[in-house]
Amino acid sequence: MPLWRKATVLALHSSTAGVLLLAGCSIPTQPQSPLFEYLGDAVIPHEFQIDGTVVGGLSGITYDPGRQVYYVISDDRSENSPARFYSARISFAQDRLAGLEVFDTTTLLDPNSRPFGSLLPDADPPVIPPDPEGIAFDERRQQLYWTSEGARELEDPDRPLLLDPWVRSAEVNGGFRGRISLPPMFAMSALETGPRQNLSLEGVTLTPSGRHLYAAMEGPLLTDGPPPTEQEGALTRIIRLDPEAGTATGQFAYPLDPVSAGSGGDTGLSDLVALDDETFLVVERSYSEHNVIRIYRASVTSADNVLIRESLDGIPPQAMAKELIAELSSGSEVNHADNIEGITLGPRLSDGRQTVVLVSDDNFRAEQVTQLIAFAYGAGPSGGHVREHRRTAEP
Repeated sequence: MPLWRKATVLALHSSTAGVLLLAGCSIPTQPQSPLFEYLGDAVIPHEFQIDGTVVGGLSGITYDPGRQVYYVISDDRSENSPARFYSARISFAQDRLAGLEVFDTTTLLDPNSRPFGSLLPDADPPVIPPDPEGIAFDERRQQLYWTSEGARELEDPDRPLLLDPWVRSAEVNGGFRGRISLPPMFAMSALETGPRQNLSLEGVTLTPSGRHLYAAMEGPLLTDGPPPTEQEGALTRIIRLDPEAGTATGQFAYPLDPVSAGSGGDTGLSDLVALDDETFLVVERSYSEHNVIRIYRASVTSADNVLIRESLDGIPPQAMAKELIAELSSGSEVNHADNIEGITLGPRLSDGRQTVVLVSDDNFRAEQVTQLIAFAYGAGPSGGHVREHRRTAEP
């Protein structure tokens, strides 16, 4: 297929082959919260290419206000191309999403200033690439933070493939800058301890003050109990990190909902973005027969600090409180939301409301979609009081 070096800013309902498609139909949300107004969405065609890489697997997004650029990380485990993130511009006009331009690819480098290689399980020792998931921009320090879920593949019991999850800092050009130490319970193990495969560090966000970096687990540690079922939710963990010292300073239990997308599915925390030092917008994704995406406002203010607790099973801690803001579903007939894995705040609109951008991961599959969806968060132009839909925070 042709190599598209740069995507142009688009008009609504564009159908030109090889460009990004902006859709103009409304995405239904349930409940219809006045706090969360749909502004439009853009779809990136399957196998769209930039700089010789396939734009897919988009799992995290963050905004650089100085450059007015979004950085979007791919969860490609260096199978199609080395670990990387993309740079994009999103424009708003008359308080609607007006255009999307994806214009650059940046390769993430290891401590030796080299791109990550592909999986070599038979090497000695095995070469295991990272599984990039979350990304956050630090304007004060002019750097990025990114997470890897690591690996826990036990198909060969004599040669397990284990890679610890991590939170690393990087230059905006992708160069390695540092690594933040995680508590020992996050070490991958062939025993029944540590993170589960593919349910590890999924999201990362820096607070507006720059004091705290938070990284979120998609699902519970093996020692914290089973993942959510259709009947019961579960507790996962959100870690508070000091970006200056490079260490963990707190840890909090987040209550995941039961599975709501059909039998045999799962529910996990796919990303979060900080509103202040203690409050977040959190994306919970339930998937099975379809996707159910819930956006919560959550806080650590009254939650117990479980930094030294190796297990949350048994006596449960006081978990984070959360309030439901909106729900999206891939079961809707019009312009459905797919596998949402990233969330970030963008610029403010003319009426003062905060833009919020979500991104979906197509898993490099033609039957799924790479999509960016924009919302306005906050009180409307009238400035009147806005009621939030409340949901209890019990696990």
